[in-house]
Amino acid sequence: MAIKDWFSRQTAHNAPESRASPENEAVPVSAENFLAFFGVQSGNLPNVTIDTALNVPAVFAAVAFLSRTLAALPRHAYRDTKGGAKRVGGKLETVVNIAPNDIMGSFKFWQYFWQQVFSGGRGLAWIERTPQGIDALWPMDPSKTNIKRVGFTVTYEFDGKTYPARDVIDVPFMLQTDGLKHYGPITKAAKAIQLALAMNDYGSNFFAGGGVPPLALKGPLPTGAEAMKRAQADIKRSVDAAKNANEPIFPIPPGYDLDPVGLDPAKGQMIEARRFQVEEIARVWQLPPVFLQDLSRATFSNVEQQDLHLVKHLIGQWARALEDEMNLKMFGRGNSGRYIEHALDGLMRGDFKSRIEGIARAIQTAQMTPNEARALENRPAMPNGNDLLVQGATVPLGSQPTDAGQGVASSTDEDPPAANDNQEDEAEAA
Repeated sequence: MAIKDWFSRQTAHNAPESRASPENEAVPVSAENFLAFFGVQSGNLPNVTIDTALNVPAVFAAVAFLSRTLAALPRHAYRDTKGGAKRVGGKLETVVNIAPNDIMGSFKFWQYFWQQVFSGGRGLAWIERTPQGIDALWPMDPSKTNIKRVGFTVTYEFDGKTYPARDVIDVPFMLQTDGLKHYGPITKAAKAIQLALAMNDYGSNFFAGGGVPPLALKGPLPTGAEAMKRAQADIKRSVDAAKNANEPIFPIPPGYDLDPVGLDPAKGQMIEARRFQVEEIARVWQLPPVFLQDLSRATFSNVEQQDLHLVKHLIGQWARALEDEMNLKMFGRGNSGRYIEHALDGLMRGDFKSRIEGIARAIQTAQMTPNEARALENRPAMPNGNDLLVQGATVPLGSQPTDAGQGVASSTDEDPPAANDNQEDEAEAA
């Protein structure tokens, strides 16, 4: 058998089966043409790309919120010393936290980087080095970058040049099994986004028509071509009048009824369905719904807990992913105690009262100096503010002072015997 004939038979064998009715059990409900029996054509649903997905408000809010939040986080370079961690200044601080390159500030650069992660599924940046050290970071378009592996060597081809993996910061949303390709949130959530787009289009078309559903004239069938044309004209005039309140409604001929055709949006739970799609999209990006402006289940008590959930289980994880990548690519595996870390304190500051009480507690327990506390509130340092303080009212048990002139209580002192102890013992014996 020729290869061409064999391939043709395999193609025909693997093609979706067709059936004359949905009762035919030879074709499972998973077949591509199954829903066609119910009038649902998958080809009519809108195609999902990054650009079209961003037309869904919940998707746009998720990408914008996460990218801006992570871009706004301060990130600094530190060095381990005998006296503890010390901030590293100079060019490295400029590249990491102030201006990664000559044409982009820190917020703009990192917002673009995280937008690629939370839309297409990958953020890439090239590390420009000079003999003096790291000079700049430059964004790379993931859609125009080709990643290759030969053995255990990975390279990135971008703009006609090849870059080794050690010079490219690479943060994927989720890696595939080969360790090179990635999954993007919009691609994996295409069905949920497709449904949201379809409901947007339906609602837009419905209200663009004045909120009037398709109508059908029910009654005796007109006889003759001219009578049919007059009936169609009468229906059109009634529908146009319903759309425009300034026009009189044409009277329906006797014996006929004008009934809506199609699904009532209220009966189809359109509002509930659109709200559920917000929850579905929030699941993909692992965001609490309140951060997509869905306050239907938000209360004064649980919003603060959602803030903590956001930092602990989402922002903190992505910050760690970038820190690991930057520490490895910038300093190498054998770096001399240098590392980059995000400052997440600003996201957990809380209200003014709680923040001040927490700072006061840290000062009183010698965890923070007054000047360090003032720096958190962007206030200038004060003289004698670099000393650690501790409350003096707490002392070891047994060494607390007593009244004036009576010395310190001792745990070895014995209580004097009561005068009538012996008499009570003799009475009990009698």
